[in-house]
Amino acid sequence: MPTVSPWPELDWTAWRETAIGLQLRTQIIGKVRLALTPWLNHSWHVPFYVSVRGLTTSAIPVGERILEIEFDLLHDRLIFMTSDGRSRGIELRAGSIADFHKTVVACLTELDIPATFDGTPSEMADVPPFAQDDAERPYNADAVRAFWRVLIQVSRIFGQFRTGFTGKASPVHFFWGSFDLAVTRFSGRDAPTHPGGFPGLPDAVTRDAYSHEEASVGFWPGSDAYPHAAFYAYAYPAPDQYAEAKVSPPAAEWNAGLGEFLLPYDAVRTAPDPDAALLAFCQSTYDAAADLAGWDRAALDCAPGRASIPRAV
Repeated sequence: MPTVSPWPELDWTAWRETAIGLQLRTQIIGKVRLALTPWLNHSWHVPFYVSVRGLTTSAIPVGERILEIEFDLLHDRLIFMTSDGRSRGIELRAGSIADFHKTVVACLTELDIPATFDGTPSEMADVPPFAQDDAERPYNADAVRAFWRVLIQVSRIFGQFRTGFTGKASPVHFFWGSFDLAVTRFSGRDAPTHPGGFPGLPDAVTRDAYSHEEASVGFWPGSDAYPHAAFYAYAYPAPDQYAEAKVSPPAAEWNAGLGEFLLPYDAVRTAPDPDAALLAFCQSTYDAAADLAGWDRAALDCAPGRASIPRAV
């Protein structure tokens, strides 16, 4: 069996059409989870999580049962599983989003799960409702698996970074709206009301997401607006002189248009020690945000976690 790189190449322009199709498919399943799950602060009830086979919703409450939906990217299938032992599957392949949407509704109906959910894409411009998106979209399974392998590595490093903080911190989330993996730390202080204005995202959702002072780091595979896989970091609200902060590794730089620090994925992938390069970006951007905003770091920071060793108190 050929060796598979844990940090594969990821060229947005080469898999753009497949990526957009995959994002739309994840949004359909994300809207199912959104419709069935009680609201949790910062929209933490809607993301997916990296799994051993792809991406999973985790448990979704459905009356006295639970539902889990997993994108099995190893075997190119979407799997619906319920706690009463029932399951359904859909092949992940080329085709229209409208047909995929129709099949998802049919699977939910067969499993006696409400199939009423928002049928419009989020955070994507000029895209029709799912049921009306009849364009044939490709599905490059090898490109999708390469993307998932990147998510495995990033999720692993973000998880390690998360252990060095005792304050409120998010799990490592995959947000299907923005199609990115992220982890966020909070100072514990309220933030100014966010002005909103993000395309395809209700202002009420944005204001809930940014209700408290935070520092985030994340990864996205690229987009038409920024057609490169990259890591990003931002603070809300951004403290004075944040854009001028010195961060690591040297390839990281401030992007004024996006209002974030960016680190090219290729700079991490080709680094002598990719883990160390990404951890340096996570830590240095957090240091900049927390120090410039005056976070109580003595109360919030701790040594990184080690397997089987309790944190000293």
